[in-house]
Amino acid sequence: MEGEETVFERNYEDYLAQLKNISIESIAPNLGGKVEEDVIKIPLFGINYEVSVSEITDPSGNKPAYDICVVLSKYLLLCPDVTPKEDEWVSFRDFKDSGPLTNYFNNDVERSITSYFKGRLAGLKKASKSISGHQPNLDVNYDLAMQFDALPKIPVILLFNDADEEFSAKCSVLFERRAEKYLDAECLAMLGWQLFNHLRRADKMR
Repeated sequence: MEGEETVFERNYEDYLAQLKNISIESIAPNLGGKVEEDVIKIPLFGINYEVSVSEITDPSGNKPAYDICVVLSKYLLLCPDVTPKEDEWVSFRDFKDSGPLTNYFNNDVERSITSYFKGRLAGLKKASKSISGHQPNLDVNYDLAMQFDALPKIPVILLFNDADEEFSAKCSVLFERRAEKYLDAECLAMLGWQLFNHLRRADKMR
């Protein structure tokens, strides 16, 4: 049986091969990326990655985790020709083709954030701010509302209510409707998990 590493490496090389068919310079303005010598630099949750037709690297020059490579590759490959207009905030289940991944998103993203930060609202606030979370322009009544720049054209909002005497803790993660013009449902689910991963890592580093 073929190992996961072999499959991942083959998929990684396939994405790089597909990138050879696009003009990085022409799509960069539509994606919020910067191009230097055939390399496009794209921040993902504030961390700058470099993508070229030969490799994808993190700030240390190493190949990132597989899911990050997939998200960055798809972000380039699916670049829309014009900027989408649909900027209303929606939940993950509102995206087309999200059905098979809804349980994953509920469990591994929203419930994971809820479980990890339940009873630690102050810790969630500090972790959010440490990864450049800021107050969204959204009128909601939650214990915490934070917006993050997952990718330059894909903001994400985290809504969190801590547990009280009547209700259990609950978390919701929202995207703009147009996010599905930049990434497919699988990659948007990966972005949600990356949000949890960055928050957890930031909390452990405090």
